[in-house]
Amino acid sequence: MQDLEKARDLILEKERALSDRFSEIDRVSEFNLNKVLTAFRENRVTQEHFNPASGYGIDHIGRETLDRVWAQIFKTESACVRVSFVSGTHAIACAILGNIRPGTRFLTLTGTPYDSLEPVLGGKKESRGSICDLGGTYLEVDLDPASMDRTDIVRAIAPLGEVDFFYLQKSCGYSATRKTYSNKELKKLIDSARSVCPTARVIVDNCYGEFVEVDEPSEVGADLVVGSLIKNPGGGLAIAGGYIAGAEDLVESALIRLTAPGIKGHMGVNFGEGRHLFQGLFIAPSVVAQALKGVLLITSVFEEFGMTVKPRAQDQRYDIIQAIEFSDEKKLINFCRAMQRYSPVDAHVEPEPYRMPGYEDPVVMAGGTFVEGATIELSCDGPLRAPYTAYLQGGLSYQHVKCYLEGALSLSFAGEMPFF
Repeated sequence: MQDLEKARDLILEKERALSDRFSEIDRVSEFNLNKVLTAFRENRVTQEHFNPASGYGIDHIGRETLDRVWAQIFKTESACVRVSFVSGTHAIACAILGNIRPGTRFLTLTGTPYDSLEPVLGGKKESRGSICDLGGTYLEVDLDPASMDRTDIVRAIAPLGEVDFFYLQKSCGYSATRKTYSNKELKKLIDSARSVCPTARVIVDNCYGEFVEVDEPSEVGADLVVGSLIKNPGGGLAIAGGYIAGAEDLVESALIRLTAPGIKGHMGVNFGEGRHLFQGLFIAPSVVAQALKGVLLITSVFEEFGMTVKPRAQDQRYDIIQAIEFSDEKKLINFCRAMQRYSPVDAHVEPEPYRMPGYEDPVVMAGGTFVEGATIELSCDGPLRAPYTAYLQGGLSYQHVKCYLEGALSLSFAGEMPFF
């Protein structure tokens, strides 16, 4: 009981100190919710749009209306929202590979993308069906908008001569070294790239960043933005899927990759998930605000114990991911086990490190989530390699994050699962 009271007192102290930051998060959430509400109202969303379809789902009114709603929120010509995207990586792969032709020159400006996307690109290791395998050329550079200028873009383009597509990753993802870019920073990269290659198109991986700011990358110059529905924009209700929003021709090419030439986006059922997709989108700005408050509270508490965190509590946030360094394998494992114990699903399970396909080191994961792999729900994971960093995200409600934090701190204070 004494350990629990100690945890509660610390959390209360940090909450008081964070009140202004929480108010700013609420302001952004309200702005984004108004955007969503306006799109729902102006597109006349009705119960009819939640009805399931079977078979081909030809020109299903619910699917088409959701696409229009999404396009309006993201201020794009077109959008496609599909549960048939098996992951964010799948949606990004369709967006990229659907627009690759022999001779296409593709340049990433934000460094090496995350592990599961590398086979799509084919830059470091030739992969069947990758950009390179389809006859395109792929290169990558890592430019920081804070220090780069136009000459850096010119230098990066030189080996290709010209660029047809630029690719940017907004979030740091599961990297201890890269940073998350604000949409303002993305705009600087996009504007600089276009000043050198005016006809080039820009694709942005928007995963983890939706509704964190008052705008989206599509509003600062991106031609195509892509993300996962079991992250921010699904609001915790989408059971699977992804979205692609942007220029009509690019979205159409991505849909051809997903379905087939001639079918494009005219077919495909939502497997009865229409209401969840609409309702998840509607509550997404509010859920993202809950997650942001939760990770901010955790960060503030962990800084109190001198731990290295990224971003820091005083930093502005542009995605929902929080990195925490434990510098010790056992502490990282204990942290994940404490989170699992205070999860709503599989709380009785004790996470063990294991080797995941595509990762060089064993990974320990905590994810007692309603939707498998949903990173808008409170979860974390980390590879068992120095500096033993946990990547934390989500929280459908701030109150759940507080409950977890109280319990986890108590376990650590008591020495049952120490992670400080």
